[in-house]
Order: sequence, then structure tokens, then C-alpha cells
Amino acid sequence: MTAPRPPFPPFDEESARQKVQAAEDAWNTRDPERVALAYTEDSVWRNRDTFLAGRAEIVAFLRRKWERELDYALRKELWSYAGNRIAVQFQYESRDAEGQWWRSYGNELWEFDASGLMGRREAGIHDVRIEEAERRIFGARPEAERGLPIPFR
Repeated sequence: MTAPRPPFPPFDEESARQKVQAAEDAWNTRDPERVALAYTEDSVWRNRDTFLAGRAEIVAFLRRKWERELDYALRKELWSYAGNRIAVQFQYESRDAEGQWWRSYGNELWEFDASGLMGRREAGIHDVRIEEAERRIFGARPEAERGLPIPFR
């Protein structure tokens, strides 16, 4: 069994922002096992055109993702919240094995259980080629930039 993950629903603005920042911080570790601990054992995901069920599938998916998306760095921003649900927008940058840089734009819908674990995640993501000189996301977000909005483009 996994330890509870505060903050717990129902969310207010502060606790929703805390949950979003915690997710961003975890994903920026690129550690599939650590990231998966934020999800219920039977969590279901839709990520682009991939459907997953359970932590084992989530871990395997994340391993493949970060083997393919090199130098991955992510920013998440709270979009909305109600009860046990949070909606976020995000952007991340990564490069492929050939050295092409990408910025990926997306939105996620999250649903949490009473212990603060995510039981459902749905993500729509679109990738845009960028030049290395266009990069603006470098590693984990510095403390001084926490809470700042993500640029639209």
C-alpha cells in the first residue's frame, strides 16, 4: 500500500497549486518509480493515444518515455479545480536521439481518491519542433519562478 499524498481533496486554490507543483517536481526527476507512487495501484491513464491501467504499466510507459525524450524538462500550471479534480496545462521540452528539440504542449485532467493519490489521468499533447536556441525550459523550475504562468508560445 502507498502512503497518503497530501494535500487531500476537496481542493482549494492553495492545495490545488501545491498538488500541481508536487507533480511537476516529481516528473522532473525522470524517475518512473518515484512518479508512479503518486498514482493509485489501479490508476487509469490516457496519454495521447495510449491507454494504461495500473502502476506497472505506468512505470513501463515512463521508462520508455524518458529513454526517448532526452533532457526532458517540464512546467505545469493550474488551470482549474473542483472537489477531487484538477485540470492543468503544461509544456515540456526534450530532444530526440537525433538531436532534434521539441516543445510539447498539453492539458491534463486529474481525479484523486481520498488519500490524495491520482486514480485517473487524461492527457492531450501536441509536439512542436523547435531549434535549440528557442529552448526556454532548463531543468527543474527555480524557486523564484514557482507560481509564474507558462508562456503561451
